[in-house]
Amino acid sequence: MTWFTASGRRARPGGGRWITPQAERVLVDFLAVLVGIAGELSLLYDDESPVRPGTVLLTVAAGAALFARRRHPVLLLGVMLATTGLLFSLGESPGGALVCVALFTVAERCPARVSVVTLVGATVVLVVLSVTSVPPPVAAWAVGAALRGRRRHHDDLRARATAARIERDQQAAIAAHEERAAIARELHDIVAHSVTVMLVGVRGARDVLPTAPDVAGDVLSRVESSGEQSIVELRRLLALLRSGSPTAAAPRAPHRPLPGLSDLTELAATFRTVGLSVGLEIDGEPPPLDEGVGLSVYRIVEEALTNVLRHAGTDQALVRLTTGPGHLDLEVSDRGAGRPEPNPSGGHGLVGMRERVHLLGGTFTAGPGPGGGFRVAARVPTTVGL
Repeated sequence: MTWFTASGRRARPGGGRWITPQAERVLVDFLAVLVGIAGELSLLYDDESPVRPGTVLLTVAAGAALFARRRHPVLLLGVMLATTGLLFSLGESPGGALVCVALFTVAERCPARVSVVTLVGATVVLVVLSVTSVPPPVAAWAVGAALRGRRRHHDDLRARATAARIERDQQAAIAAHEERAAIARELHDIVAHSVTVMLVGVRGARDVLPTAPDVAGDVLSRVESSGEQSIVELRRLLALLRSGSPTAAAPRAPHRPLPGLSDLTELAATFRTVGLSVGLEIDGEPPPLDEGVGLSVYRIVEEALTNVLRHAGTDQALVRLTTGPGHLDLEVSDRGAGRPEPNPSGGHGLVGMRERVHLLGGTFTAGPGPGGGFRVAARVPTTVGL
């Protein structure tokens, strides 16, 4: 950034630029040529010496070469030193303005090591030829070095800003992905459980309707209750998607609290009504849990029992909950034939359970049980979110 850019941004509302970068470079090069030629001629003829056309032409030609200062700064400095030496040999008294402009360019464009070496060499030549003293070339070099440092600082700031913007975009993408994954897990658990329970319940009710209409009615009543509960939870998720904030969705409509450990007994009873005998064993008094931990444990049990109902080929399952120091051990097992393949039909049940446990900082395993059937086990920290 040059003073033209800074000036343009200050003068124009909104921080815009008056000229394009290319036009700015041309203008700066033109000023450098003008300063070099005018400065050198004024120093040559500051004592009312007679003007020599050859000297003027040589000075103008050398100054015009400054238009190439950005591409070959070191070579240009050599040309300016040679021109100064030639003027001195012709009996003129050059002032070193062209050399100073070239030194400024070298300091601005070249690495510090190169610019320092050229500064020492050019200063020695100018002092030996008695063209000028040490301060003028050093001052020109210092200005160029300062501008180079300022440009590098702005480049570094721009690079940091770009990196920060990229990092923010990546974090936003990760957050969006995690949010979508969480919503997908909730939708899967709600829909898979509800549809499975309703489907099995309706089939059972149809089978016993001719002989035991009261039992069929009770089963259909529970199916209806399960469907209504699923609709409420689906509406909660849809409200969350529309608002983008969990707190904004809460006051829209009253609904039952999110399920937790206290609802496991009712969950087991729901599966019993559709023919899956669920045993529930709780060892120890579970401590008060964060709502998210309780919901995750509930969903894991719900999904595991749904998988037993759909895939195990058995009518018995066992849910065991054990309270340990700082953790909760959960196990859902059955004595069925097991799952014929790890993930039939491309389902996401086991993946969702594993993600839930890992998000809580726990461990998760799923596979054939030691006595046959299938076993899902998880250890969940009880201090998560507290």
